[in-house]
Amino acid sequence: MVFDRNEFVQRLTSCRDAMAKRGVDVLVDSDPANMNYLTGYDGWSFYVPQAVVVTLDDDEPLWIGRGVDVGGARLTTYLSDDSIIEWPDHLVDNPDEHPMDFIGAVLAERGHGNAVIGIERDCYFFTPRCRDALKTALPNASFVDTDRLVNWVRLVKSDAEIEVMAQAARVTEGIMAAFFDAVEPGVRECDVIAKVYGAQAGGTTEYGGDYCCVAPMMPTGTGTSAAHLTWSDRRFVKGEAAFLETAGVRHRYHVPMVRTLHLGAPPQRLLDTCKAVVDGIDEAIAAARPGSRCEDVEAAWRRTIARHGVTKKSRIGYSIGIGYPPDWGEHTASLRSGDETVLEENMTFHAVCGIWKDDWGLNISEPIRISKAGGVRFADVPRDLLVKT
Repeated sequence: MVFDRNEFVQRLTSCRDAMAKRGVDVLVDSDPANMNYLTGYDGWSFYVPQAVVVTLDDDEPLWIGRGVDVGGARLTTYLSDDSIIEWPDHLVDNPDEHPMDFIGAVLAERGHGNAVIGIERDCYFFTPRCRDALKTALPNASFVDTDRLVNWVRLVKSDAEIEVMAQAARVTEGIMAAFFDAVEPGVRECDVIAKVYGAQAGGTTEYGGDYCCVAPMMPTGTGTSAAHLTWSDRRFVKGEAAFLETAGVRHRYHVPMVRTLHLGAPPQRLLDTCKAVVDGIDEAIAAARPGSRCEDVEAAWRRTIARHGVTKKSRIGYSIGIGYPPDWGEHTASLRSGDETVLEENMTFHAVCGIWKDDWGLNISEPIRISKAGGVRFADVPRDLLVKT
């Protein structure tokens, strides 16, 4: 296991405290990031229904998943065999029966048939059919939306988690170096991405990297006017820009970053925008200290770029940590106007400061940790516009 048992006990205690405050007796959570956080489970099994079940009284959570994934649960979690339960394989893609029928029956057998059961309605991995099957299996239970309860528990990282993210940041640095080295006029975009994937998986000389839960995004030329494009077999052209957004990953903890590169002398508009963005990021990071609110960080950014005549409507960041496809964000705090989440030491964010125009754009970001003195950068990568002449 990556973390010792005491780490998981502390996480479980925090989860139960949050459950008790909301009047939840039993939590059924199918988000693989939350399953990993609560038990250590790490397997590519989230394409079928599965869940970690937390009660207020049991010593351990339950991991309930497909039978062929039991081996993975035994290898990656701290749970005893009694807390690892398999559902039968005939339930895979079964039009008439569902794994949540089985999970509901397990809860009923354990005396939770009349419990207040918390579910995550806004979860990629808990479908309407999952919800309906669980409710049908537990007709006397009360169901409440826990509104990403575990995600919010994950918001403040332990020192052990920060250390893993620091390792991921070293991988991030290697990825960005590989990107800069690989981009040349005439080189295909797909060949650059192959180098990016190599650096992502290869990691450092001390430790390897993990798979990223988001495909590398690398728009080029006029494609930089869009935020979330990937790549093609198009060749790079001198006089055009490209940006890469991806993450170094260690033990499922993601440290994402964006950098923009220009082939040849960049136009003045790009240099001017870069100056505004870098100044804005500096002010935002300085404002990201314990006791401040998320909206205070965004306000510092907005005031700074306004002095340069630049505006941005979208948020400038979000909390990060454990990531599984399709997203490395924690879906909790956002650096934007109106978010009154109070920052605490060891919260971690991806500050993304992209500016997109009709036919061009610039994107620069920083992964940061909240420290007593303000935001601290995880990765040491030059922040200015990268230029290859």
